[in-house]
Amino acid sequence: MTLPAAVAPPKTSPAAILTLGVLAVSTGAIFVRTAHAPALVTAAYRVGIAVAVLLPVAAVKARGELLGLTRGELRLAVLSGVFLALHFALWISSLDFTTVSNSVVLVDTNPLWVGIMTPLVTGERLRPLMVVSIALSVIGGVLIGAGDFSIGPQALLGDGLALSGGICSAAYLLLGRRLRARLSLLGYIVVCYGSAAVLLWLAVLLLGLPVSGFTPATWSSFLGLALVSQILGHSSYNWALRWCSAGLIAVSMLGEPVISSILAYFLLDEGLTLIQFAGGGSILIAIYLAAVSER
Repeated sequence: MTLPAAVAPPKTSPAAILTLGVLAVSTGAIFVRTAHAPALVTAAYRVGIAVAVLLPVAAVKARGELLGLTRGELRLAVLSGVFLALHFALWISSLDFTTVSNSVVLVDTNPLWVGIMTPLVTGERLRPLMVVSIALSVIGGVLIGAGDFSIGPQALLGDGLALSGGICSAAYLLLGRRLRARLSLLGYIVVCYGSAAVLLWLAVLLLGLPVSGFTPATWSSFLGLALVSQILGHSSYNWALRWCSAGLIAVSMLGEPVISSILAYFLLDEGLTLIQFAGGGSILIAIYLAAVSER
């Protein structure tokens, strides 16, 4: 069966782009930990710098598409950006209260929420193998973060923030799935990231948070978050949404806690246990099953 032009087979392998995206996004938790700034400020600079880089390119290459957006498309793209802003604000805040591995694991429960919300948002049905992969991915995530759930009330607050961030991430992915069949990558992410940046910067200004006077290491972390984690990482996910279900993208994103935990072990001296290794194996199997279910 021939696919419609809007979803014609890509010239580049989605598997390769997703792998690149997972590797790039996995650096996010490390950059956040080395950015000594309030959580909302870190999130605002992450998305704001990304938009500053992308906007001039979009003004040249996607101007006609942006000017021709329907009200419905614009509304959904802005709403996607709102959920992205909430995702970042909640997740980055969680890192002030709990460990990298626990935070990333809970924010990446988004496959579960994607599975629940997919029929309602996109009208797609999950294949049985995808349901199995979602279950395995969530189990793997729990195993990776299991050692941190008993730390105390402060960790539980961080866990709750990260979990809420995962729900917002699922909504962001599902809205992107609806829009990417009709919009180019550049056209979509400029509106999505742009609305997220506006919301985050409004919050920063209204709360009177500091926006300058940071150390060179913190500015470097802001740049890393914007260029690597956001433009390279999240944009890879959004590219793949044109051809892959939100469920596959969400499960693939579960490679992030595996890589982030390894990076945190070497760079931040956070320990790894046999249970966490088992969780990582469960996630890798889940990613494989999700890919197989999409053929």
